[in-house]
Amino acid sequence: MKTLLIVWHSLTGGTAQMAEAAAHAGGTQEDVQIRRLRAPAAGPEDVLAADGYLFATPENLAAMAGLMKDFFERCYYPALGRTEGRPYASLVCAGTDGTGAARQIARIATGWRLREIAPPVIIRTGAQTPETILAPKHLATAALAPCAELGQAMAAGLAMGIF
Repeated sequence: MKTLLIVWHSLTGGTAQMAEAAAHAGGTQEDVQIRRLRAPAAGPEDVLAADGYLFATPENLAAMAGLMKDFFERCYYPALGRTEGRPYASLVCAGTDGTGAARQIARIATGWRLREIAPPVIIRTGAQTPETILAPKHLATAALAPCAELGQAMAAGLAMGIF
């Protein structure tokens, strides 16, 4: 049995929906366990026990969310040198950009020597004002389709031994 670990944080619900779509689609794959953990609950032991990773974060102030950064800070050194070659991908919920958060995750994954298996999935909500940025997000099913496809592809790749 392979394990796909989805570590996520969400303040307004957008990233939570992205992580759930990926987990639901990935969960249809036999021989793959999906573990979806909020960033504060995930630790080094979870990283080391997984065969692949999906990291999901909102972009806040052109960077990944602080609680995702906290996850990486707590796990980075305990996992360093022990995860080489494992596959990963990222999901980012942003107002209008998302590339800053994706770049940060990619830099950390490079340090861990993880293998990126797909470009980041970035969903842009268009939120620009404090009110729209902080408002609960309700992402359309069509917008979540790339998240589901990525979760399914990762789980299938793990099950087949492709990565």
